[in-house]
Amino acid sequence: MNCGLNDHDASLPDVHGGQALTIKKAVTSGVISLALTGCGTVSTVLQDDADAAQALRRQKTYCQSIPRVYSGLAYDFCVLNAPPDPTGIFVPVILLDLALSGTLDTVVLPYTLYRQGTDGNIRIYWRPARG
Repeated sequence: MNCGLNDHDASLPDVHGGQALTIKKAVTSGVISLALTGCGTVSTVLQDDADAAQALRRQKTYCQSIPRVYSGLAYDFCVLNAPPDPTGIFVPVILLDLALSGTLDTVVLPYTLYRQGTDGNIRIYWRPARG
């Protein structure tokens, strides 16, 4: 039995049009998809407001609302403005996401300016109207 690695050992099964997907490519695509699912801009611009607010409430953020303009950055700051994570895993991820969110927020700026004018801030904690 040969335990040494060769070019064929570092590849996953050949399933996409004859191209072998290497472990490096699989890890890279996994990291990118994980970053996009946790990206503040994706959470606030592409998801429903209630979903973004619920995610921040789960983090127990102290933010009451976030503006729609540069909402990805505001979302990340609100995640940082929550009780500390005992594992400490989230801080480096959030710091990386700040750069990604800043870039994506700039790309979607015309849309978020329109939404800010029509819908206002995304409210995280709100009280039902008394009546």
